[in-house]
Amino acid sequence: MFNYAWPMMLVILSNILYQICAKSVPEKVNPFATLTVTYLVAAAASLVLYYVLGADGHLLREYEKLNWAPFVLGIVIVGLETGWIYAYKAGWQVSTGFIVQSAFLASALLFVGFFLYHETLTWNKLAGVAICMVGLVLINLDF
Repeated sequence: MFNYAWPMMLVILSNILYQICAKSVPEKVNPFATLTVTYLVAAAASLVLYYVLGADGHLLREYEKLNWAPFVLGIVIVGLETGWIYAYKAGWQVSTGFIVQSAFLASALLFVGFFLYHETLTWNKLAGVAICMVGLVLINLDF
């Protein structure tokens, strides 16, 4: 059970801290200056963790195994980071912004899973998408 739960707990905790950090980027700093520091720290942390968590010490051999995904992921992550920083600069609230993106993301990923990975698309999943969209309307209504 723990092996199943701990990765999701890490994602949730990391997302909470991520949103706090993205919202706390100074208004006047260029987001790309921020991201250069972010990725230098991330690269250093990744290198340390590679060795601390018992890798065989042959990092260059690991690089030989790479495909296209890490390179595209790097570009995609820059898009994610930049989007969140600009969203917060534009006035999005942490709670509302994350819910909006999560609802649309979850809905889109149902179809990505279906078309790219042949995951099952059931009526209850489609109903969940509809509920997400209703939820978006509700959180954006002013009572």
